[in-house]
Amino acid sequence: MGAFHAYDIRGIWQKDFNEEDVYRIGFYLPQIFQAKKILVGRDVRTSSPIIHDRLIGGLIDAGAEVYDAGLTTTPMIYWGTATYDFDLSIMITASHNPAEYNGLKVSGKNATPIGYDSGLKLVEEAIKTPPMPTSHKGTIQSLDYKQQYINFLKKFLEPLQFPIVIDCSNGMASLLVKEIFGDKPYYLFDELDGRFPNHEPNPLIQANLIALKNTVREKHAAFGMIFDGDADRVMFVDERGEFIPPDLLIALMGHYFLEKRGEKGKIVVDIRTSKAVSEYLAPMGGEVVIWRVGRAFAATKLKEINGIYGGELAGHYYFRDFFFSDSAMLSAIIISQLFQQFLVQGKKVSDVIASIKKYENSGEINFKIERKKEAIEAVVKHFTDQEKPTLILDFDGYRLEYKDWWFNIRPSNTEPYLRLLVEATSQEILQEKVKTIVSIIKSFS
Repeated sequence: MGAFHAYDIRGIWQKDFNEEDVYRIGFYLPQIFQAKKILVGRDVRTSSPIIHDRLIGGLIDAGAEVYDAGLTTTPMIYWGTATYDFDLSIMITASHNPAEYNGLKVSGKNATPIGYDSGLKLVEEAIKTPPMPTSHKGTIQSLDYKQQYINFLKKFLEPLQFPIVIDCSNGMASLLVKEIFGDKPYYLFDELDGRFPNHEPNPLIQANLIALKNTVREKHAAFGMIFDGDADRVMFVDERGEFIPPDLLIALMGHYFLEKRGEKGKIVVDIRTSKAVSEYLAPMGGEVVIWRVGRAFAATKLKEINGIYGGELAGHYYFRDFFFSDSAMLSAIIISQLFQQFLVQGKKVSDVIASIKKYENSGEINFKIERKKEAIEAVVKHFTDQEKPTLILDFDGYRLEYKDWWFNIRPSNTEPYLRLLVEATSQEILQEKVKTIVSIIKSFS
């Protein structure tokens, strides 16, 4: 079965996994994780109801006490898991993937991420054996805590003073967003629709931001934001409709946690993060810790070091205040009030971002090749043979830093791609290094 990945179970429904797979996953999860009390939520995808029914069927046949939260965002499930002391939770979603995909995100006590190396591998092995239902059936009951969750988020909220645009991508952000931000914003695609008829729910693909960018310019909005399908990621555009690199917003949030709240401590970033972030946070007292990509790694590391918050290039932001998990809605609240703070001072959002951004950046470049390992090794050897790096990080592929530039090359944990990101002090250096690396990688195509 091809749906088991580093962070979750996910794939094309009825191709990578099916009803029987889901039933077996539901049956074996309580046994493998010694879980009795289990929370289940789902997104609005058209395949989610049948997955929900088969999953709960397996859980009940295994004797579990199932609490059904119904339609939720993924972060709402994380919050419910920790707040109501569940042994395990399962969110039915394929996050930002197209409509034909679906999947399961599994968390343990206190919303602890469960990935392939922390238990999903055991599930993958277990489901090869047909289940033998126990004589003791489990139970199921509904659990509606939407208002309690909204009340929690509103503790961080300050009223909006400027016009903004919010694109919900027809995804789960629509469930909460108007109760958080009210009727002041211009809303796009705010009806729940698991077919995602307007654009795919992936805000990292620039084609999916066209409506947001155009509306921000047409309405002369201060900025715009866009959520992914399950509302665990959020991204922004400035008043010109220009996309804001998500890692730079990790630096921006220093003004909230380090300055406004006066916290001092560590911030977790992923291996692709711009050097500008650590340089911007250092004067505020923030110490950046570079770590691996993905919630299973980022949330675990943030908890391990008792960090203040963290973030990823993919638009995930993690908070100690949120059980070390990621929440797009909480991120949106904090970032919006920071932008508003600068707007009151007469600084446009584009000016704020320009004060953070110091380097030329390629963005993530993807290559679909089979010989990923050989390509990575060839790129690393080419540059280390030429000059010794000032820094080498060898998790999630490699990050090699030099005086005027650095790069990260890594295999995707969730898709069949090799990913490259390069950053340099000038456009000339950037283009030169990208050209060289691309040439080496293409020799392995």
